[in-house]
Amino acid sequence: MNSARLPLVVDLDGTLIQTDLLAETASRFLIEQPWRFWRLLAWLAQGKCALKLRLAEATRVDVASLPYNEELLTWLRQQKAQGCTLILATASHRILAKQVTEYLGGLFDDVLATDGNNNLKANAKRDALVSRYGEGGFDYVGNDWPDLPVWQSAAKVHIVSTSSRLIERARAQGKVGVTMGDGKALPAAALFKAMRPHQWMKNLLVFIPLMAAHRYSDVTSVLQALLAFVVFGLTASSVYLLNDLVDVTDDRHHPRKQHRPFAAGHLGLLHGWLAWPVLLALALTLADLGLPWQFTASLATYFVLTVAYSLRLKQVPIIDVLTLAGLYTMRIIAGAAAVAVPLSFWLLSFSMFLFLSLAFIKRYIELHLASETNQGGTLRGRGYNPQDLALVSSLGGSAGYTAVLVLALYIQDSRTASLYATPTIIWLACPLLLFWISRTWLIASRGQMYDDPIVFALKDRASWVVAALFALVFILAKVVQ
Repeated sequence: MNSARLPLVVDLDGTLIQTDLLAETASRFLIEQPWRFWRLLAWLAQGKCALKLRLAEATRVDVASLPYNEELLTWLRQQKAQGCTLILATASHRILAKQVTEYLGGLFDDVLATDGNNNLKANAKRDALVSRYGEGGFDYVGNDWPDLPVWQSAAKVHIVSTSSRLIERARAQGKVGVTMGDGKALPAAALFKAMRPHQWMKNLLVFIPLMAAHRYSDVTSVLQALLAFVVFGLTASSVYLLNDLVDVTDDRHHPRKQHRPFAAGHLGLLHGWLAWPVLLALALTLADLGLPWQFTASLATYFVLTVAYSLRLKQVPIIDVLTLAGLYTMRIIAGAAAVAVPLSFWLLSFSMFLFLSLAFIKRYIELHLASETNQGGTLRGRGYNPQDLALVSSLGGSAGYTAVLVLALYIQDSRTASLYATPTIIWLACPLLLFWISRTWLIASRGQMYDDPIVFALKDRASWVVAALFALVFILAKVVQ
């Protein structure tokens, strides 16, 4: 039999798409109905076929946004144009497999998938294909170790993987045809990227109460603040993982966020569901061992508020930016609890207005991008429309200037005079802050800011200069008589 005319059978999970539909549906179910998580265990007790059926019926997968292997799709279309019969054979449930084939148009001629009591994976898939086409009566495209039995019975082996061990085993079992990459990164590297360690810079806010109280020469307080920084970083990374799991569908529709590890399929969703609770547990353990209970309470509040933001609050206009500002301010509250210093009314007011302005910038960037790309209607996962652009800009700029006003009023406070030798020098910080806020909004309005404003500031030389001068002003106010 001429292998060129044999049916070409293609695996779905990890091969045609760079994700797994069982993980996708389970993740979506947990996000949409977390209070019914126990049902996953009940369905699994009935067998994998039952689990896949129930999840396929209980959730909706946006098949158009799935991370397809474009290199493989291009090759398959070439084979189709040459008259080859294409068959999709997958361990995913038939309901989902049919949705994928319908989205891809007439690319596939038939579908074999999990149905009834037959979980179409490994030996079961091989038996089904041999029963239909005979031993050596088909070519097969796969990507993982469970595909080895199928490759053993195929006439030609096509591999979608970068695993040298897997490729070597496949070569030992059959004639290898095409080999291409699966687009996946090393799980550890992808997980580290998803944790966004660069965002830990935001947690430097926990040091502000220490600095504001002039306790920077107290070694114990400094060590407490350092531990608080690490604990907040672990918690924030846990939150970023959970947030990306929640947002994975919306991220796949975003021009930049679609490259995040979960959205792009570089990191399995299961890795995320295992990793975020571990990071959170580690953070809470360290906090319990080395920091006051008030800090742990602040940390727990931060986490709960962040989860609420990820699941719902980010979709509610104005509430979303107030929540973001509150999350930044929670870092300062936690920092004060870590070193046991009283919270300053002026510091809390200043931070709330400043971070509210930065939160509005985040929304402004998203709206500006939607306006430039002519996206109508409400933004995916948000509660704003492109026509809200002017209002968001106005509210955000006003909040930033109010933060400058709070700073100016702080200079006149009687307690300020007891902390600084010459508090009037702090007036120089006002024009610096006015410049930075105005410049940041100007850059955002020109469409030249593509990141979170905090991330932008960390990469921006002018922001570093302003920060250095800002710190210098407070140092001079402290030491100059």
